[in-house]
Amino acid sequence: LGLASQQSKTDDPGILILPSDLTPGTPLRAAVPSVHDYIFEVSVTPNRPDALGHVGLARDLAAIVGLPFHAPSPDAPARVGTGDIREHVAVDVADVERCPHYGAAMVVDLTVGPSPAWLRYRLESLGIRSISNVVDVTNLILLEFGHPMHAFDLDEVRGKRISVRRAAQGEKLATLDGVDRVLDADDLVIADGEGPVALAGVMGGAGSEIGPKTKRVLLECAYFWPRGIRRTSRRQGLHTESSHRFERGVDPGAVPDVLAHAASLLTHLAGGTAVKGSIIAGAPLAVPRTIRLRASRLRSLLGADIGLTTAAGILTRLGFKVSGGGDGAESLDAEPPTHRPDITLEADVIEEVLRVHGLEKIPTRLPAIRPQASRNTGKLMARVRRAAIDVGLSEALTFGFCAPRELAALGAPEAAVTLKNPLTEERSVMRTSLLPGLLEALRRAKRHGVADTRLFALGSRFLARNATSPSGDARLPDEVPSFAAVLAGSRHVGLAKPEALDVYDAKGLVVEIVERALRRRASVRHQPAERRAAHLHPRAAAEVIVGGEIVGSFGPIHPDVADRLDLDGSCLILELDLRAMDRLGTALPRFAPIPTLPAATRDIALVVRDAVTAGEVADAIREAGAELCESVELFDLFRGGSIPEHHRSLAYHVVYRDPKASTDPERARTLTDDEVDQKHKAVVSTVNERFGATLRR
Repeated sequence: LGLASQQSKTDDPGILILPSDLTPGTPLRAAVPSVHDYIFEVSVTPNRPDALGHVGLARDLAAIVGLPFHAPSPDAPARVGTGDIREHVAVDVADVERCPHYGAAMVVDLTVGPSPAWLRYRLESLGIRSISNVVDVTNLILLEFGHPMHAFDLDEVRGKRISVRRAAQGEKLATLDGVDRVLDADDLVIADGEGPVALAGVMGGAGSEIGPKTKRVLLECAYFWPRGIRRTSRRQGLHTESSHRFERGVDPGAVPDVLAHAASLLTHLAGGTAVKGSIIAGAPLAVPRTIRLRASRLRSLLGADIGLTTAAGILTRLGFKVSGGGDGAESLDAEPPTHRPDITLEADVIEEVLRVHGLEKIPTRLPAIRPQASRNTGKLMARVRRAAIDVGLSEALTFGFCAPRELAALGAPEAAVTLKNPLTEERSVMRTSLLPGLLEALRRAKRHGVADTRLFALGSRFLARNATSPSGDARLPDEVPSFAAVLAGSRHVGLAKPEALDVYDAKGLVVEIVERALRRRASVRHQPAERRAAHLHPRAAAEVIVGGEIVGSFGPIHPDVADRLDLDGSCLILELDLRAMDRLGTALPRFAPIPTLPAATRDIALVVRDAVTAGEVADAIREAGAELCESVELFDLFRGGSIPEHHRSLAYHVVYRDPKASTDPERARTLTDDEVDQKHKAVVSTVNERFGATLRR
């Protein structure tokens, strides 16, 4: 049954020895309570030290279920002696900051022995080993009130004097766990006339512990500064039931009551005699802070009208002293009880009202949301991020702030927002371009010897509002969702010799990112930039066009800009306006069956002037190939050799197939060589007439 003998906890022979005073016929559940009981395990957050005792839990439970709560009052001592406690011992608090309140009570002529069965069971069922009636009483008070106590054998207290002070550096103390500890000057100790007898708030000393011959007991109940106890506990590697509670803050106002309860129990359970009076040393209790609870603030935070009358009732049940809050009142004053050190703000008081009133009673209502220009920009941004990562770029998380000089160096729009309290002068305005942060990361990478850089950033540019800005608060900047990337270093392809990145690498990446994000294959074009970007090289800058709308740009950085920003070399820049891309919308994927008919392919190398773009030539090839031209792909660019100066060779891979192969496979047919040759001749004729292109021999 798991019922151990009350006489022995080890080597139990399997026989349950019951107390001799039990009457035959007593039900087992009455004789041995452990056969029928309920144990609750409660998880307590660090801000609720009052819930580390049964009285605190009962108070909270009564407030929640609406039952009256009466704090337990100490029973009258069985015996009270003559004289006063101050005739037996003196108490001095030398460090009032670390120990604002120290209380002491005294019981004499007691007999140390085993505790009664009910007390042993209660302690052991809650995880505390029964030691003796005196020690068990202090542990019972600990569990009941959440207030640690310590009992000294007064005959072992040298000089009949207790002093609460800081330890001397290197001072030693043997604690109850049998360890000789070297103390730090920051440790608080309880000392007698000759040295430390306890590590305050953590563990007692072995020299004054309760033993079988103890006749006079000095009871300690105090309030110690939580941070000091926490430091000592960690420094000494000691985490006890006492330190756990003192670290969180016990109730300083409960010290006299706790002492009275403990002294009374010792007179009943240990046959002792209570000495009159008690000692409360240290500083007086701080004047409680009054917190004003406003009805308007209560409604504002909770989103429901609970009412001050209901709030006052809840706070009163929780132990607050409440004044005001009658009919028609707009506020009330609440004085937190001493057992709630976590209540310091109006919001804390409102939280108490809310949790007792019930979270489930607060209505669920969606807040008003200001309409945005587009609801899909976030989804588009996620697709652009995914596409950029898939093509080999790494995301850089950059500040939304930058320096005005960086914007000026790039020729970016002037800042629309200047911060009143910037982190530094280098972060004094909101960015109008994503490039300052990216170029700073590039500069730092180069200084650390990283030559190859592939970085991108996603975020908003904060521009001044104009006629094209979406509707919104005119006092706020226009936040334009944008993408930017910087490329630097070399291109590595297999075992081939690395080559420096050029504008075609930038073109390939930006086209691929846009096509993947918008799901528009073969619909992204590019052309030389008509509107010169100040930060791009004037002879290599290009615009990205989708559906006739410019959505971005790319090209090498302008050499002057690179010098002004101290980049130590050139780099390639990609920029996209996600708002413009969002206006175009994302194309719906269309299913195309895998062609069952073979295609006819032709490769064509054309020599054209440098002024002719590869995109223009590809468009002309598609136009001339008409419906039979399935795809056109540029696969080579060559200069030099037999190619005239200011010319270059562009090689295209052209695929011809019957268009019905993907729309109506049953009626599709295989193209003949004559059909393909005639169409290919038309292609060569078209590019020659339009661009003066000639076939490369």
